[in-house]
Amino acid sequence: MRRHEFEPGKLVIGLVLVGGGLAYLAAAVGRWRFPAFALLPALVGGLCLAGAASSIGFLVRRHRAARALGRAERE
Repeated sequence: MRRHEFEPGKLVIGLVLVGGGLAYLAAAVGRWRFPAFALLPALVGGLCLAGAASSIGFLVRRHRAARALGRAERE
């Protein structure tokens, strides 16, 4: 199996959306009561967190690639 790059932003947004879906499911079953508008800011916050995680992941990959290129030029 080929390896793929780890993308933390996709992991974060997946967890946020699954959590939101579970919250709505729990509300539909009657196990948890919350105002419907309360979930929207949580989802927006999750999107911002996923964007930040993606940005940090991109910067780390770019830094590693530049460092590997520097090592290759020295040899």
